[in-house]
Amino acid sequence: MRAVVRETGVTARVEDTRAAARQTKVVVKKIQPWSVFKFSLLFYFCLMLVFLFALLILYWVLSVIGVMDSLAHVLQTILGERQPFEFHSFWIFSRLFLIGVLGVVVWSFVNLFVTLLYNVVSDVVGGIQVTLGDRR
Repeated sequence: MRAVVRETGVTARVEDTRAAARQTKVVVKKIQPWSVFKFSLLFYFCLMLVFLFALLILYWVLSVIGVMDSLAHVLQTILGERQPFEFHSFWIFSRLFLIGVLGVVVWSFVNLFVTLLYNVVSDVVGGIQVTLGDRR
């Protein structure tokens, strides 16, 4: 495509230098297990913190509007205890944190084993072909 540009009485032709978007094909043959493990630990830990803070906010809201007290009263009447039933937030959230840390470690090891399995399978199959392209 050509464009004609006029400036102060001088006519000049300017070539359109826009090139077509480049594309490159790359084959992913091996993934480093150590980098996947580190990334998984950090990713799942951040995810765990987000869920813990969401649960903390939910617990706080339910406490403020009185749902936790009503639930404690219902549980006390169902269980038939003479002493009042209470929810201990520190006990609940410390156990949730420990369960979350255990989940972080377990799922990071799952990702590590999936990475090792991918490396073994890609040696046989040849990897995954990915096409990379420029955005223009």
